[in-house]
Amino acid sequence: MSRLTRQVLAEFVGTAFLLAGIVGSGIMAERLTSDPGLQLLQNAIATAAVLTAVILALGPVSGAHLNPAVTIADRVFGGLTTREAAAYILGQISGGIVGVVTANLMFDLSAVTFSTTERAGSHLWLAEVVATLGLLLVIFGLVRSQRTSAVAFAVGAYIAGAFYFTSSTSFANPAVTIARSLSDTFAGIDPANVPGFLLAELMGTAVAVGLIMILYPRIGEVADQVLVPHDAE
Repeated sequence: MSRLTRQVLAEFVGTAFLLAGIVGSGIMAERLTSDPGLQLLQNAIATAAVLTAVILALGPVSGAHLNPAVTIADRVFGGLTTREAAAYILGQISGGIVGVVTANLMFDLSAVTFSTTERAGSHLWLAEVVATLGLLLVIFGLVRSQRTSAVAFAVGAYIAGAFYFTSSTSFANPAVTIARSLSDTFAGIDPANVPGFLLAELMGTAVAVGLIMILYPRIGEVADQVLVPHDAE
């Protein structure tokens, strides 16, 4: 199996587990309590825990981007070729869809039910710009400072916090946004609202790339180590 094939498989599996964690914990939270605040807390903790664990487990293979925004930024900085970045993104989106379908089935729901949860408005789009910008700053800042051993925990902590400090509950990930439209549960998003979130996330990515280039002008020297050094056999 080629190096790139292994990396794309890791991105597929990792993103599948991430989405199963997000949607599955959302469904479980709905069934355990009717308190929206407690539901969000349970969803945030479970998501952060799964994300941290997956980065630690699969990072040595692919870097565990698990997010097209991270992959696009890393391509700009020279960590990936265009072909590699496209393959990563395909693996992430398809993995996310499989993760949501699996979560639905684990909780005895239809494999795919399009969400009816409305998430639209300029305040939510702004939140997604901020959430994505912050996530990329955390990742690339830690990589540039060579504190890669802390990346998994920092990313998990940031996402848990961003569930609360952003009005959108921090999707910050185009693959996550697309996949979450396929589950009409606590974590879902109406398919009609997906384009707005995707555009906001890409805007956040663009702002982050520009800011990272200013803050860390030599970021290209470590771009091949995002999120963590990889290519383990």
